[in-house]
Amino acid sequence: GFNADIIAQKAAYEGTQVHHAIEAFLNGEDIKWLDDYGNAKYSLEVWKMILKFAEFWNTHKPELIASEYHLFSDQYKYAGTQDLAVRFRNEIWGLDIKTSNSLHTAYNLQIAAYAKAWNETHDEPITKTGILWLKASTRGEGKGDAIQGKGWQLKQYGNILANFQMFKNIYEIYKLENPDFK
Repeated sequence: GFNADIIAQKAAYEGTQVHHAIEAFLNGEDIKWLDDYGNAKYSLEVWKMILKFAEFWNTHKPELIASEYHLFSDQYKYAGTQDLAVRFRNEIWGLDIKTSNSLHTAYNLQIAAYAKAWNETHDEPITKTGILWLKASTRGEGKGDAIQGKGWQLKQYGNILANFQMFKNIYEIYKLENPDFK
């Protein structure tokens, strides 16, 4: 309705704030909810997502390889920015951080494309991809192999090759519809 644009802008702003705070956290900076004057720097919803990321990071202790890493595929002619590359459970993972209320099918295609671009230029390939979802409806720690906490979840998207094939198919349709794109 009338508020759709406002809601979308608010969600994008919140996602940007979370990503910037995570980048600062990974660079060893102190992240504080209040500024020097006692005013909140983040909404409560954004602050909760920052804390959820910190819980994941401090509990599972992945090793950071790269963050906000710009990728380009020479072979397939696309580019993007991967949120995180980490060594986790003895493998290299490509992770994307999502602050949306739900996860969409396109996300697994996106991270598969990032993994493929990474693997073109790095000796140590990404072998696992996942979404670190900071608005999951989880209630606590996962059982078995589930990687989650209260309100967050690492969703693994397994078959990089199959997801990348689907990405390529959609990309071909995009190029057909947009023959003059640069």
